[in-house]
Amino acid sequence: MVPAEEQVLPEFSDVLAARKRFDGRVKRTPVINDPGLDEALGCRAWIKCENLQETSSFKLRGATNAIARLREVGIFDDVATHSSGNHGAALALAASRDGRRAFVVMPLNSVPAKIEAVRSYGGEVILCEPGQAPRERGLAELVKRGLLPIPPYDHPDIIAGQGTAALELIENVNNFDILMTPIGGGGLLAGSAIAARGLHPGIKVLAAEPDGAADAATSFQRGVRVTDWQPDTIADGLRAVIGVMNFEIIRQKVDDILLVTDHAIEDAMRLVWQKTSMQIEPSSAVVVAAILLHPDIFKNNKVGL
Repeated sequence: MVPAEEQVLPEFSDVLAARKRFDGRVKRTPVINDPGLDEALGCRAWIKCENLQETSSFKLRGATNAIARLREVGIFDDVATHSSGNHGAALALAASRDGRRAFVVMPLNSVPAKIEAVRSYGGEVILCEPGQAPRERGLAELVKRGLLPIPPYDHPDIIAGQGTAALELIENVNNFDILMTPIGGGGLLAGSAIAARGLHPGIKVLAAEPDGAADAATSFQRGVRVTDWQPDTIADGLRAVIGVMNFEIIRQKVDDILLVTDHAIEDAMRLVWQKTSMQIEPSSAVVVAAILLHPDIFKNNKVGL
């Protein structure tokens, strides 16, 4: 695999190509708006329901795009990655559909249901100690065995694929003042920023991150990527360290990263359940938590989440 720092950053055309490439293999998920939620948040909020995507997250977009790109260039190897769960499940499914096997390095403190999800989609799970370094070492060992690495976020095909969620959201509703996504490794945010700027250059692009996993916000503030962090948050999907390519795109195209507390995340999950009857995981609830904690930024605005 070409190191992230030597790869070409994806562009808007790559997001459009990704959507065309996996058309029919990834759901076009619904967008909802609830007046009661709007009233509680003090803004008009439209939610892109990637929790209703197959494998229950946006990660299937990037994984499907990456696997399809391999087939385009005639590479048919089995694949490997590291993941806290969602990317691993997505890659396992995308690989299985393409006649490949996926091997997924997962930390011991992963949510048990996510470990089982990876296995249920045909993935082979290799457990490691928690932390970024053990995950990356585990992936490196699999690469030595001849498996092809598909990183969870620091890869142009992954980023382009994730950006299709924002592409659909903006095309569905249009004229947003603000677009906001969660941030862990940065694949969704980077892809969304590319899509948003490609459609509406003046849109404000924000991210929400747990304060116990604030490597991205710290990197953004310092202008230098943080390479190690010991996360402590209930948002298990956001415990990764921001990727190299992702950070470069975010520096160029994102306006700010807002921090949220675990308590606010819990409040956000409860609020979404009360207003929409949707049960969402902490990693997605951070965007709602950010509005609860920073209401002045969003007041009376039209917001895509």
